[in-house]
Order: sequence, then C-alpha cells, then structure tokens
Amino acid sequence: MSFTVAIDGPAAAGKGTISRAVAAHFGFAHLDTGLLYRAVGARVLAGEAPLEAAHALVAEDLDADGLRTPEVAQAASRVAALPDVRSALVDFQRAFAARAGGAVLDGRDIGTVICPDAPAKLFVTASAECRATRRYDELRGNGHDVTRDEVLADVIARDKRDSERATAPLIAAEDAVTIDTSDMSIEEAVAAAVAAILSKDGRPEN
Repeated sequence: MSFTVAIDGPAAAGKGTISRAVAAHFGFAHLDTGLLYRAVGARVLAGEAPLEAAHALVAEDLDADGLRTPEVAQAASRVAALPDVRSALVDFQRAFAARAGGAVLDGRDIGTVICPDAPAKLFVTASAECRATRRYDELRGNGHDVTRDEVLADVIARDKRDSERATAPLIAAEDAVTIDTSDMSIEEAVAAAVAAILSKDGRPEN
C-alpha cells in the first residue's frame, strides 16, 4: 500500500512532532524534509556552494550532529529560497513519498509542490508568539544563550522569507486541513491530525 500524508506549516508549529506521531500511529515511514535543507545549509556553512551541496547530499547527512542549531536553521531557510536547490531535492522527496507501506512527509511545500496529489494534506500552524516561546524553551534547554525577543524576531523573519520566496512559498494547499496548535496539547493535536487523515478517501486502516 502506498498512502502519502503531506504535512506543511511554519517553524515550531508542531508539525514535526505531529508527523512523527502520525507515522508511528499508522506504521508509515517519516521524512522531515526540513532536514534536507538543514543538511544542505550545514554544507554551505562549511564552505560548499548551495547547488553543489544539494547534489552531493546523501541520506547519512540527515543524521549529522548540529543540524538543529539556529545558525543551520538560518542557512537552511536561505538555501531553501534558491530554485535550483529546491529542484535538486525534489526527486529525493517524491521517491520517499511513493514508497510502499505509506509515508508521512513534513515541510513547507509538500502538499503544494512535492506531493500535490497526496490523499491527505495537513497545514499545521500556531501564532508567531506561541511558536517563539516553544523555540525559546527548546534553545534554552539545549544551552543556547538567546532572548525571547531575539527568537520572536527570528521566527517572524523566517516566516516572511518562507512565505514570500518566489519558488514554492509557504502556503496551505487548497484542500489541506488546517490545525492550529496554539492552544492544543500535543495529544490533542495528534488526535486532530489522525482524525483528519482517517476522513480521507483511500484512508489507511486505523
């Protein structure tokens, strides 16, 4: 069985947590496509050209240490705005989505560009303030010396860059189910996602 779940949304909205939980619930494979861009961004920070880094990317790069740092996140957002880089990574993502056994992909253009025919599409969002608080707590918990105002400014800047880029901007697919996690617990958000997927034609067995 091949069943693709496309989950999009801005940074720190909870789409990664929801995607992993949904994949586990249905026994699907999961791909955090943001890691592709983070891995490319890390290579760029190390001195490679963006397109060269995208073509040289291998699966093992997604397990590299340091991909969750603010510096790599910023580099990832910058390279993700480059059409040639996005094009270079499309085949990798589509091949993953078509795998037997079902797949969950989360990112920013999965339902609109990578898998526009996915039977289940979700757009996970939350207020900028809520997302900044989550990211601030995560960064501080990992020892990063940042202020909440700095994190909020970074979230807003990244939202602007992701939503205004010319190629594959961050927008909800017309047929996506929107889940606003601002006032939801993780359990509530996951339950909403599972319910939305089960409502689709050709849905996976629960």
